[in-house]
Amino acid sequence: MMMTMLILGGFLLLFAGGEALVRGSVGIARKAGMSELVIGLTLVGFGTSLPELVTSLEALHEGAVGISIGNVIGSNVANIMLVIGAAAFVRAIMTNPKALMRDGLFMVAVTVVFAVVVWMDAFTRLTGILFTVLLVAYLVVSVVLDRNANSAAGGMHQHEAEEFDANDPIWLSLLMTAGGIAGVIFGAKFLVEGGSDAARLFNVPETVIGISIVAIGTSLPELVTSIVAARKGKADVALGNVLGSNVFNILGILGISAIVYPFSLVETGAANVPLEVAAMQFGQAASMVTWTDMGAIFLSLVLLFVFAFTGRKIARWEGGILLSAYLLYMGLRFDLIPTFGG
Repeated sequence: MMMTMLILGGFLLLFAGGEALVRGSVGIARKAGMSELVIGLTLVGFGTSLPELVTSLEALHEGAVGISIGNVIGSNVANIMLVIGAAAFVRAIMTNPKALMRDGLFMVAVTVVFAVVVWMDAFTRLTGILFTVLLVAYLVVSVVLDRNANSAAGGMHQHEAEEFDANDPIWLSLLMTAGGIAGVIFGAKFLVEGGSDAARLFNVPETVIGISIVAIGTSLPELVTSIVAARKGKADVALGNVLGSNVFNILGILGISAIVYPFSLVETGAANVPLEVAAMQFGQAASMVTWTDMGAIFLSLVLLFVFAFTGRKIARWEGGILLSAYLLYMGLRFDLIPTFGG
């Protein structure tokens, strides 16, 4: 009973806290004269990913590395297969390939770098610094390029900020920002504690809890934002939000997490394995990240590019395929679906 209350309470606080934080910070930024472009690229992207960041830091602080890395992997997969899949299933999503191309290609490049770091089990403090610097450089370059009035990507990021109708009094914006931060911090603590209890109770790896329960909980802001945007016919906002969130999840969350708490993906039972050797070559028992996880990440990218960059829309049936792929991934990771090796 307590475990369920912790998980549900964590979900509620993360969702409400994340929404309040974004609305409050966007309101403060507008009062300070910040442009909609910069707000969309930075505050909205950072705010919607803050639940994942705080949750990952809390998990590492508690020694639950599996929940931390699982949260990032699960969030990236859920953002595409679950969030975009659900939005498209509700209403076909019209896309602008030109606006999505730069962020989409960068997301693919970042994911490839992430796969290499996972393979080498190299989540050191240096890696964290490099990830963070790369994220800052990407944001700066994006702002410079998107100031061009004819930039399709720039228009998309401005629309992301405009989705938040935050013109509250400054005192209310400050109050929502402070309350949002508190909600996210306590929500992350509850969710990590409840997730760890669930892993022990059901005898499943913490990574599985991270990619499922925790990732879905921290992806709720993106899910709600994308479904609302799709219903309004502003699908480029939904897609842009997901692309930015996935980039931030890898570079920002893992970057900051590795700076604060450098970690290894090698299971405790395989602690004698040299970390400079490829971690994943030792098989599922050695690394917390499995081939199924990496396959799901790259499958989600392939499906997104095929659906979004061809035909200029993601049809409802394509949204159904994304949702089905997500259910398949969950089934495989919870050992609900038999495999050839099993």
